[in-house]
Amino acid sequence: MPEFPSLAHIAVTVTDLDRSTRWYTALFGSDPVLDEDEESGAFHHTVYALSGGHLFGLHAHTKPATETFDERHTGLDHVAFACNGRSELKQWADRLDELGISHDGIKDAAYGSGVSFRDPDGIALEFFAPPGVA
Repeated sequence: MPEFPSLAHIAVTVTDLDRSTRWYTALFGSDPVLDEDEESGAFHHTVYALSGGHLFGLHAHTKPATETFDERHTGLDHVAFACNGRSELKQWADRLDELGISHDGIKDAAYGSGVSFRDPDGIALEFFAPPGVA
């Protein structure tokens, strides 16, 4: 069996693509590298290039969903961005404060430490450092 591949991209569905594009552009500190309609016309998307070759996409579907995000439903629970320890978590918590993005501060657990926050649609996001990382 071949080695299991790493993640290539994550795409989340949003209710207002313009609002979310502005929000994620501020969070990521960069503009999308792609902004286009999907060939079949089923959705429009913007895509950001993150470090490590990962892509993060925002999708606005032609036929939008009628309910909002809830991590207790089957499907996505949250998206976590890797950090190299508590000092980096603190820098991101400070950056969220600068952007006016509400968060819970740094929370420690046996499985690691993180800063949890939500995007404009309530999608759960986190900056995360595993245990034992300085």
